[in-house]
Amino acid sequence: MELNKDNMPKHIAIIMDGNRRWARTQGKSASFGHKAGAKVLEKIVRYANKIGLEYITVYAFSTENWKRAEEEVNALMMLLQNYLDDYSKRADSENIKIRILGDITALSQGMQKSIIKCMERTKNNTGVTFNIALNYGGRDEIIRAVKNIAKQVEDNQLKIDDIDEETISNNLYTVGQPDPDLVIRTSGEIRLSNFLPWQAVYSELLFIDKNWPDFTENDLDNAIIEYQKRTRKFGAN
Repeated sequence: MELNKDNMPKHIAIIMDGNRRWARTQGKSASFGHKAGAKVLEKIVRYANKIGLEYITVYAFSTENWKRAEEEVNALMMLLQNYLDDYSKRADSENIKIRILGDITALSQGMQKSIIKCMERTKNNTGVTFNIALNYGGRDEIIRAVKNIAKQVEDNQLKIDDIDEETISNNLYTVGQPDPDLVIRTSGEIRLSNFLPWQAVYSELLFIDKNWPDFTENDLDNAIIEYQKRTRKFGAN
């Protein structure tokens, strides 16, 4: 079955779960799984750009992931920084625009420099926008939005009665972007884990019993085909 080009999602979000358990099945370390997952991610983003997706958002590191073993966190941060430094060059040549969603102030100075350089290098690209949720937490994002809005009210820039859904959306990391049409989670877990709670309220959800390093372009095609079978009602009958 082929993709219906007239009913393509604009925005797909992915919880890339299962890197560590994939590595364990091979008797390898967690970092081995994360490296394999990074290679898959690059392949999937390139394919998303090829088939005309406008946005793809991935959950790379959550605010809760700091609770993991220090050795694993340090290795993952090093991998992410190297990934940004290396991948931004290829993304730029492939017309991919990279955005980072999350609180980067909690990251190392080196990581912050890599993030800023990466986004600056690709900011004018017109292909798929590749959002990397890094040190991201959905509730944290909403708290930050509320604080921003409260400051606007305090400064007489905004009236309380004028606060609406658009006001909230305009103060999130994803400002100016459409909400995800489809959220995919790999590894068989059936939850969103604090990922895009505001943006995903009407997203179609798909949970795949396959670890992220085993995810392929064909799996993305099948996910889109499944999405195209569904009728989105947004609360209507």
